[in-house]
Amino acid sequence: MSRDNHGREHPYIPEIKNQLLKGEIDRREFLRTVTLLGMTATAAYAFADTFTGPGIIKGAQAQTPKKGGIIRAAMQVQDMSDPAVYDWVEKSNVSRQMVEYLTITGPDNVTRPLLAEKWVPSDDLKTWTLHIRKGVKYGNGDELTADDVIYNFKRWLDPKTGSSMVGMLNSMLDESEGKDKDGKPMKIKVMTPGAVEKVDKYTVRIHLNSPDLSIPEKLYHYPAAIVHRSFDEKGANIAKNPELGTGPYTLAEYRVGEKAVLKRRGGGFEYWGEDPYLDEIHYIDTGQDSSAALAAVASGQVDTIYSLDLTLLGAAQNMPGIKVLETTTAQTGVMRIQSLKAPYDDIRVRQAMQLAADNQKMLDIAYQGRGQVAENHHVAKVQPDYAPLPKIKRDVAKAKQLLADAGHGGGLNIECNVGNTNGQWETDQVIVLKQNLAEAGINLKVNIMPAAQYWEVWTKAQFSLTVWTHRPLGTMLLGVAYRTGVPWNEAAYASKEFDDLLTQAESTVDMNARHKIMAKVEKRLQDDAIMIQPYFRSVMTVSSEKVKNLAVHPTNYHQWHKVWIDS
Repeated sequence: MSRDNHGREHPYIPEIKNQLLKGEIDRREFLRTVTLLGMTATAAYAFADTFTGPGIIKGAQAQTPKKGGIIRAAMQVQDMSDPAVYDWVEKSNVSRQMVEYLTITGPDNVTRPLLAEKWVPSDDLKTWTLHIRKGVKYGNGDELTADDVIYNFKRWLDPKTGSSMVGMLNSMLDESEGKDKDGKPMKIKVMTPGAVEKVDKYTVRIHLNSPDLSIPEKLYHYPAAIVHRSFDEKGANIAKNPELGTGPYTLAEYRVGEKAVLKRRGGGFEYWGEDPYLDEIHYIDTGQDSSAALAAVASGQVDTIYSLDLTLLGAAQNMPGIKVLETTTAQTGVMRIQSLKAPYDDIRVRQAMQLAADNQKMLDIAYQGRGQVAENHHVAKVQPDYAPLPKIKRDVAKAKQLLADAGHGGGLNIECNVGNTNGQWETDQVIVLKQNLAEAGINLKVNIMPAAQYWEVWTKAQFSLTVWTHRPLGTMLLGVAYRTGVPWNEAAYASKEFDDLLTQAESTVDMNARHKIMAKVEKRLQDDAIMIQPYFRSVMTVSSEKVKNLAVHPTNYHQWHKVWIDS
């Protein structure tokens, strides 16, 4: 709904409507913002369609969906014990069929209610009231209530859990004194007393230390699945206790590295929502070799795959009975730099590396140009809060001068780790960078590691390429990856100016004002030269033509309630 408990529309919605009518904001920004402020997606789309025309031309549905059937997908089957600490989307794709989220962000980047029937933000965006959907049952028969939601918030924000939700919900945290694993004093972040309040059985109110417009979107971050309040008591393992989720499926078979089979819940379970079409979802692990996954589709062993490796695109396009699906995303490979030790503690070295890098060439060669050139600040044009900055031209001569000024006029030897965790394009990207840097007198050794070994050291190495997935907003990604002290800050970046600017951007409703702040956020990251981030990549998958209504989500989330099989 677009109105609060007193029937009052959030005071900023009329202004956003006016900005759309004047052409000051685009359709995407309008839809995203008014839905966060409480307007239903249906009402938001209706308003936008009236004044700007439909964003998507909807054709007549050629076939009537068929209920039943099994979809088989080639995807890594990983350990998925605890959703709160997930670090791979693949884990969540299996569990999201069993455990659900308070909100859901679709392929259109618009966030809608799910387990939360609606949300009501205060005028200053510092208080959010979540109305929990009544009648939602867990697999064990218990009803979802405010107690479950509060339990999850506290669990996410407990330092002992180690969830990346800490980076998402920073505005609910205070700094406190703690100890590291060796018992030495250190600053830790803990939940602010009173940050989560139970209003009644079906209502939860969260209180923020600073305004944040993107709370509903953050509640669909893939570790934010809502588990039953007995989750820890039962061993904190959703694979062993699938009844602790509210989703329509249960886990019938599960072997890490081999297979996961999900079946529609039986035993009299009544799903609260609209029943999905599929009876079963089978995930089959074909390993990290994408060619094996594609071969499985071609031979009819599976119906779709998690992700199509770019090197196999041509082959896939020529396969009969197979369709290729593609979407533009904020997924990327960040070559991040830790500035704690020599030679990277000298900003001139980091700046020289950026100036010598040819981002366009890396996109063209490593990823066949299928994506968008980036600007070394990790915010993508597909994200509504992106702010364009003046283009920085490649300047090898200036890079050489900076290196000489830093005492490396005779050359510099460095090393970059790469794990090919998402495909050969990662190594190809670093090899292009190696050629770029050589022109400036930097000798880059490419250290290719097995994926498992890479993840053991990804936060420790001084220079590495790490694959980051899509988030609907730049602020969401930056909060998880670069805010001081958050678990996934692999660059060990610590900038109070950046943190403060990011908090300002998160709390600003006016989109024009937010873009001005985001320009400062992006520039701060550029100027500190902590990454070479050359492009954002399109992601692709393939499926058999008998799979209907399958869409590629920019984060590779499997939202398959409306997918069906034409057998």
